[in-house]
Amino acid sequence: MPDTVLLHGTLFDMLLNSSQQYAEQTAFIYRSCNTEFKVSYEKLFDDALILAKAFKSHKVHKESKVMLLSDNRYAWIVTDFALLSLGAISVPRGRDTPTRELEFIIQHAECEFLVLETEHLLKAHEEMLKGLKNLKAIFIIEGEKIHRWFANTYSYNDILKDRSIDPAEAERFISQRYALTGDDIFTLIYTSGTTGVPKGVLLTHRNIMYNVRNMPELIDLQESDRWVSILPSWHIFERAAEYIALSKGCCTVYSSVKTFAADLEKYQPTMVATVPRLWESMYNKINQTLEKESPRKARLFKLLVSISARYKYQRRVLRDQLPVFSKVSLLQRCLNKLNAFIALLLLSPFNRLAQKKLLLVQQKFGGQLRMAISGGGSLPPYLDEWIDAIGIRIVNAYGMTECAPAIAGRSVSCEIFGTLGPPTKDTELRIVGEEGQQLAAGEVGEIQLRGEQVFPGYYDNEEGTSDAFTTDGFFKTGDLGKLTLSGELVITGRSKEIIVLASGENIDPSRIESVITKFPFISDAVLVGQDKKGLGALIVPDFDQLRHFISGKLEHGSSTTDKLLLDKQILTRVKTEINRFLQPKHGFKPFEKLQNIHFLDKEFKIGEELTNTLKKKRHVIETKYQEVITKLLK
Repeated sequence: MPDTVLLHGTLFDMLLNSSQQYAEQTAFIYRSCNTEFKVSYEKLFDDALILAKAFKSHKVHKESKVMLLSDNRYAWIVTDFALLSLGAISVPRGRDTPTRELEFIIQHAECEFLVLETEHLLKAHEEMLKGLKNLKAIFIIEGEKIHRWFANTYSYNDILKDRSIDPAEAERFISQRYALTGDDIFTLIYTSGTTGVPKGVLLTHRNIMYNVRNMPELIDLQESDRWVSILPSWHIFERAAEYIALSKGCCTVYSSVKTFAADLEKYQPTMVATVPRLWESMYNKINQTLEKESPRKARLFKLLVSISARYKYQRRVLRDQLPVFSKVSLLQRCLNKLNAFIALLLLSPFNRLAQKKLLLVQQKFGGQLRMAISGGGSLPPYLDEWIDAIGIRIVNAYGMTECAPAIAGRSVSCEIFGTLGPPTKDTELRIVGEEGQQLAAGEVGEIQLRGEQVFPGYYDNEEGTSDAFTTDGFFKTGDLGKLTLSGELVITGRSKEIIVLASGENIDPSRIESVITKFPFISDAVLVGQDKKGLGALIVPDFDQLRHFISGKLEHGSSTTDKLLLDKQILTRVKTEINRFLQPKHGFKPFEKLQNIHFLDKEFKIGEELTNTLKKKRHVIETKYQEVITKLLK
């Protein structure tokens, strides 16, 4: 039965199978009003049934499109399963979605129903919602009974009066599985719009079940694994992680940005799913905390990490675990291995000490973490190396909403470091040049793929769908990459984000931005320079760290925040420090140096300059600071 569900079933089949197979086990742990709640698989089944029955009584049916505006909570996953059990199509989004964007999505998706997390959200969008004529009902997850005669707004407390379940109802609920097929749409997710207007990605049960079927093997998922969840539940990466955990009887703990560090230590997860930006935040936080405690401690920690990284690198040389893009002679390979063997002998005693000390860092992650998955974009090399050096096994994964999301991942069976691993099972992946020709290993081109996980198209957007696929049915990712000789994938940039200078030189901004944000006094940075003579950077400083930096570098420096932002001496010094690293010896070209920089006084915010997975919306940032950019690069 379980194998049949995975091969041919839907998400609803998966829920029914897991709720029976793991009935008494804990599916979710969450907090509400400072009280911890544990939910068994059996209760998850009951809760989904009760809510589905209530939705059905309010005319939610197969193919009804339901806007779900909520952040992570247990009620989110219950709502999700209740809707998909009816064959309804969820249109999910986070509660920080701006009113104009919400209005666009509801109208473009032709939503008939709206589920809001709180009454506060109802009030925040009240004026806009009054103008929508197609909404048949609005449901509030958290709130007292609010329904009034002749009104179409209900709280869950209004619609869940009858929470009893008789055997006949359970049978009818289960029988709904026969009305669903793999080709049915279960969700419509609007992309976060990093490069323009959001597009509605249609995903089928077949698309997501490809991930449920194949991802557990990629990460060697076990029934005993415990996840701590922090990413937005509506985002396909987090959503897929939760489905995968449920398919194997795992427990998921709902956390938050505020409680994440404490929850790691309390719940001691074996698995976490994060995005590169969160790892970047941890990297900066750990280094800055040590710097504040004691500069000597900070230097020692960096030395230990460096020793560990160098030892692991040389060991990988010896074991042929580094990416190879062109053939290397036997003599050269032997010389490389001999040098690596000598280096390992010299580093071995220092590495033993480093590993012993770095165990203390691992305790910050609960001490039981056997694997971390980073998705939603490739990890910058320095972060990949740092996470590996402190002793955390990292699955550097690559995916897109359009692929529900898996494309490639450095699985437990792949040891080629510095790559994303091979394409996932049964995925045809190729690298294509500008003329449409398939490129050889080591050559950079667009990543294209074909497989069961690839979406059928964008909602009500024939032109967008047509543009997204080649004539032979390959999905054009818009990402640039190359393959190793043994078939592992390396991302090199995004074609839509490439900056083209007035001289015609093409520049991948992410490489330079990753160098800039390594400086402790820089929180964030965006590279600019499209159609200009040279490059500039918009920089969000960490002002405390910046003051510390200039106190050691300049005899005189501004101290107030306002003056720091405009001090030309400081700007010049910071630019010089950055350009010291943007040198040919580090793999950068002469035109990749910064011509100018500008300090911003505000951090980038989710829902404004950042997507919900913390990716930068370049078009939004460039529009917002257009005047600044023009002055910066005259």
